[in-house]
Amino acid sequence: MNDKLFDLKNDRRLSVYLYRMGFGTWLLYILMGAPFLHQFIMYRTHCAIMCVMLMVFGLSASMYYDYYHHHREFEQKKKWLIVSYIVLAGLIYFLILRDKPFNFNLF
Repeated sequence: MNDKLFDLKNDRRLSVYLYRMGFGTWLLYILMGAPFLHQFIMYRTHCAIMCVMLMVFGLSASMYYDYYHHHREFEQKKKWLIVSYIVLAGLIYFLILRDKPFNFNLF
């Protein structure tokens, strides 16, 4: 049953599972804002970044399937993938890397 799960070319289940996990972490993000879960508020940003990452990976896996089976939908999703990668990079930069200096001197 799970032998074809990572066959992205012919099976779309992995992308559906990634979308569902992304939606679940988004719901968890909303739930962490509630007063009774105030003790977990420090993990709310991590939950938001995980949600965006899962959704972007789900879109990427879905695009791989659409490239072979639905080429017109692939062209539309390609634009959204670029936008979502820019949003993900912006989230990671502004929420994680903004206050830490980057060292260009490698040696």
